Amino acid sequence: MLIGLLGDVMLGRLVNERLRRVGADYPWGDTDSVLRQADLTIANLECVLAAGGEPEAGKVFHFRSDPKNVASLRSAGIGMVSLANNHVLDYGAAAFREMLPALDAAGVLHAGAGLDRDAARRPAVRRVAGTAVGLIAFTDNQPDWEADVGPGVFYVPVVGSDRRVEELLALVRRTKSRVEFLVVSAHWGPNWGSGAPSEHRELARALIEAGADVVFGHSPHIFRAIEVFRNRPIIYSAGDFVDDYAVDPLERNDQSFIFLLATDGGTPLGLRLYPTLITDFQARLAGRSSRQIAERMQRLSRHLGTASSWDAAGGFLEIPLAAAG
Repeated sequence: MLIGLLGDVMLGRLVNERLRRVGADYPWGDTDSVLRQADLTIANLECVLAAGGEPEAGKVFHFRSDPKNVASLRSAGIGMVSLANNHVLDYGAAAFREMLPALDAAGVLHAGAGLDRDAARRPAVRRVAGTAVGLIAFTDNQPDWEADVGPGVFYVPVVGSDRRVEELLALVRRTKSRVEFLVVSAHWGPNWGSGAPSEHRELARALIEAGADVVFGHSPHIFRAIEVFRNRPIIYSAGDFVDDYAVDPLERNDQSFIFLLATDGGTPLGLRLYPTLITDFQARLAGRSSRQIAERMQRLSRHLGTASSWDAAGGFLEIPLAAAG
């Protein structure tokens, strides 16, 4: 089984304007040759799919995309999304309530936000190629959006000791007991900085020990290192996959990867990273820039003891897992 992982997918603002004039597959550019290899693709949906709602006061950036753009998710083979982020409630509870049936009708499962506390914490589970795949999603962003009796996100403060961390680990253990492969999606930390914070590393390892088969981090606009712990990959940040953001010439928030994770049932075997660039509001394979982007990931990951090799013919960076430490 191949599982595809994509970082932040933001279909609002100028991406939304473009989608009103072009086909649903536009945001994915020429990446379909890689995306269609995956049996299941999971992404962080960094916007709300709704026509209504009012922008939340006090926020600088508000991301909303037309409900019909759920077809764009399906065109990329995205079957699961994380909603645990700091933009899912940009247009309030009404817009959030509008999005959920649109995702459900399209068969896109979701985790990390819901109409109440229990719904926000509920894992999504999908059977793929005979394997039950679970998704738990949480965020340490936007504490004022924490779900309780009303809509909100699965909020877990990563820094410091908190009962919600223990509750997250307990949920991971319970979920792993009923699925064969478990993805934990973490929308954590600030927007910038390529280093993996020590508190992220500590929690990621605890999540693996509790039963996560991959920790899939995002929120920073740039990609961060990959660590391998107990033969399981920790992607500290997948970066931005598609959006309309201005590009920082040093941080290069237009660079990311399609992460293809090969598994044998519940056992991760290897991870392939296909470099991508955001160009004209769409993700594209990085082409001549691929090697340079991959080398940056290699340098970052080497500091965490992660070995990798560049496959020039295939155009991907390969990280073995089965024999890793």
